[in-house]
Amino acid sequence: MANYRDPSFSDFPEDIQLCILSFLAPAEISTFACTSKRFGSLCRNDSSRLWYSMCDRKWGFKTQINKWGDGKIGFNLLYKMLSEYESLIGFWRRSGGNSGEGGISGDAPLVFFEWGDSCVIGSRVTPCKDGSYNVIKSPFIWLSLSSDGQPLNYLKNAPQKNSNPGMDMIQVDVNFMGKGFVVLEESNWNYGKLGSSPDANGNGYKNFDNVVMGSSEMEIGSPPDQIMSDMYQHYANRRSPGAGGVRAWRRQRRREKERQVRRTLEPEYLVKLDCSPTRTRPLQGLWKAICDDTSLDFYQVVYDDLGGVVCVRVRDFVNSSSGFTPLFWTQNATFIESPLSPEEDYVYNTRVHIRPIAETEYDSSENAPSRIMHVNSSWNAGGRIWQYVDGTFGFGFFSNNFIVDMKLIAQDGLILDTTELCSG
Repeated sequence: MANYRDPSFSDFPEDIQLCILSFLAPAEISTFACTSKRFGSLCRNDSSRLWYSMCDRKWGFKTQINKWGDGKIGFNLLYKMLSEYESLIGFWRRSGGNSGEGGISGDAPLVFFEWGDSCVIGSRVTPCKDGSYNVIKSPFIWLSLSSDGQPLNYLKNAPQKNSNPGMDMIQVDVNFMGKGFVVLEESNWNYGKLGSSPDANGNGYKNFDNVVMGSSEMEIGSPPDQIMSDMYQHYANRRSPGAGGVRAWRRQRRREKERQVRRTLEPEYLVKLDCSPTRTRPLQGLWKAICDDTSLDFYQVVYDDLGGVVCVRVRDFVNSSSGFTPLFWTQNATFIESPLSPEEDYVYNTRVHIRPIAETEYDSSENAPSRIMHVNSSWNAGGRIWQYVDGTFGFGFFSNNFIVDMKLIAQDGLILDTTELCSG
């Protein structure tokens, strides 16, 4: 009788082994490579098959990994760089009191990053002015890699005051500060000349993940100069304590001021947004709504640490340097479930929904409220949130007779109702 044993990992064909290993993280791959000489050879850094499988499994359905860096980058390096770029994917908003003039993202309240064929594309996202739910999505920055794996980040330069004539593409740096804060700025080593590449020290692509800056999302209205000053002070003190550290910090500050004089674009400070509703936080995210003046506006709804809900206009975040006033808030995020009382039915049914101009008729039966929540505001006795059966919601205050209906700006990673041209 022949001896029978269960098959081991070593018995599988190499293609199957690579497929299985592609589900591991790089640190786990390193550990596995130490188990035998054969597996060490299979997992070594210069072996492209495993790293290709890892890149293809994680990003192959999002971007064409064979085209990054003209197909000349080792897949182990590509895995590292795409992991960095992946943290950009999604919505970001401008931070601080910058008016937007001369800024990289212009006056757009939101920036959206998504995967392209062999790059990451950043788009400005602004409300359309035609009285509809349409939004304008305008690509303005492309992040890619050179054939030797160096970042190549190009900005489409809109006409700006004091800008150089004919300079329609400018090379920029993408500086990560933690996982929720990014600085976009004109390249320190290029000043807008295409065809250049970072120097031997890697200048042009900095990563500040190890800098302790407080929370992952910087305080709204934090002065950008203070942020950079604190960062330089941290590095100066760590590298050269005492008086030498102060001198290094002063030199760095002087160089920064010199660079600012030569730049044509102001740096842009972006904060990552969590814009996906969840089962326990159904109102969380980015929303759009028609205001009482028939214009479209963007809103962010967040859940606070005390169990409440806060809603603010995104443009209030962007334009305010000292603070903002919530549109509404709650102290308790608990819903009152249906069936609703006759009094609540009356409050809802006697109100007028603010809708796009083109939608002259509104059938409330198509989106009946499934539950309600009490809300507060700064200027009246409060009001209600009505959540509809499709997951969207509307809100209204007792001081007027309106309901503002909220629609999602994006769903499943795609921006809804985009348009190229906008009248008005």
